[in-house]
Amino acid sequence: MWTTDSWKDYELLDASDGERLERWGEYILVRPDPQVIWRSKKTHPLWKRADATYRRSKTGGGAWLENKLPTEWEISFGSLRFRIHPTGFKHTGLFPEQAVNWEWFSSLIREANRPISVLNLFAYTGGATVAAAAAGASVCHVDAAKGMVQAAKENARLSSLADAKIRYIVDDCKKFVEREIRRGHRYDAIIMDPPSYGRGPTGEVWKIEEAIDELIGLTCEILSDKPLFFLLNSYTTGLSASAMQCLTSLHLQSRFGGESKAEEIGIPITAKGFALPCGSSVRHVF
Repeated sequence: MWTTDSWKDYELLDASDGERLERWGEYILVRPDPQVIWRSKKTHPLWKRADATYRRSKTGGGAWLENKLPTEWEISFGSLRFRIHPTGFKHTGLFPEQAVNWEWFSSLIREANRPISVLNLFAYTGGATVAAAAAGASVCHVDAAKGMVQAAKENARLSSLADAKIRYIVDDCKKFVEREIRRGHRYDAIIMDPPSYGRGPTGEVWKIEEAIDELIGLTCEILSDKPLFFLLNSYTTGLSASAMQCLTSLHLQSRFGGESKAEEIGIPITAKGFALPCGSSVRHVF
């Protein structure tokens, strides 16, 4: 499993009985997590002193209970800063487990010793975008949700990257890639963080199992003659890291060379001594 111990402002303090106990800066949150299938005793004192606890509703959705949180606040990862904004769907606007991938591709970008252009698809609030830009890459940030793109701009500003070479696009990712093929645009690296299920800005339905093979094939058409890396993330339980590695190997290795490696990504649990699995990633280095 790929994990990082570089976080200072985020910590997974404990996990038990379907819940995480987390520190986000100075605030303590309890959130549900279906991967926490063990029922160890909740002896950590902060279980009883959380600033907010998210509870799911039997009718769908959920809510933050005993909420003592501000509307939003900021945390840092090295030189990067992010605005945290808890939502009614338990999310906070950042997936801290992805920091292990930020570290990985940032090193590749810095060590390339040439200009690197990155396409970040399903780019959400821009964690990978600001990490790549901070490493010196030019980035095209694409997401179908206007609010997520605006949040990415704010995270870039907080990270002193307001003037970095970042292009922000609100669009359906597949349609954008198809237009880039026609335009003849090319990228040295692609980051892809697709949802399990979603809809584009005009109602297009996305199901990862049905769409990901075609999309990876399309992105091969916009890779440069000297590509650097390809990163594919998945939070879909039924889609294993090995299955995704088969996809990337079939599309990328035969055409460009290089090697795909796949692993679960996770977050160390301070009170447990092991890491919580939080999805999986495939890294292809050319």
